Amino acid sequence: MSFVRSLIYTVVFYTGSIFFALATVIAIPFGHRAILVGPRAWSNFHHWCAQWILSIRIRLEGTLPETGVIVAFKHESFCETAEILRLFDDPAVVFKAELMRIPIWGTAARAHGVIPVQREAGASALRQMLKAAKAAVAAGRPILIFPEGTRVPHGQRPPLRPGIAGLYKSLGLPVVPVALDSGRLWPRRSFVKRPGVIRMVVGETIPAGLDRDEVEARIHTAINALND
Repeated sequence: MSFVRSLIYTVVFYTGSIFFALATVIAIPFGHRAILVGPRAWSNFHHWCAQWILSIRIRLEGTLPETGVIVAFKHESFCETAEILRLFDDPAVVFKAELMRIPIWGTAARAHGVIPVQREAGASALRQMLKAAKAAVAAGRPILIFPEGTRVPHGQRPPLRPGIAGLYKSLGLPVVPVALDSGRLWPRRSFVKRPGVIRMVVGETIPAGLDRDEVEARIHTAINALND
């Protein structure tokens, strides 16, 4: 049954995603607020597909602030990539730059104001990311990042990528860590998704101004709170 549900989800969600990406591109001439409608509707559509096709409930535990923070998410599946857009009014999401090459979707993501980062490009990529992040903060947008840099199997605790420390030091903002356990039901690189409840747990806010080792240790512990 899980295979059938997953097959239906794949057809319905990815077919529908084309419509939302096109709608976002069409909205570009009408300004930023119009552009935001498509990605948020896409995220709500994904939430609906997860709940009613895959029988996966996504439960947020805690409150997420809207401005003046860096929000660091654990990353175990595609699920949270789509889900986070419905949790904020106008988020600036740090994304892998190669995703921007996807036809139509890349144009929509760029218009939405994602922050692309080339993970292997070194210091120049970090400077570009920081410049875009500062502009987003100046516009009152929260910065959303997956500090592990890629999806990891549930239960694994890889070290954080350097981008989160660079953002933390440069922006001078507190960090709100979010633990989740999506990989239990939605395994990395697996076609089949299993029904159940995915928890997203908002951790204690980590204040600005800590040294790199301490802030990385606290973020790492907090986002892995559901992996014990």
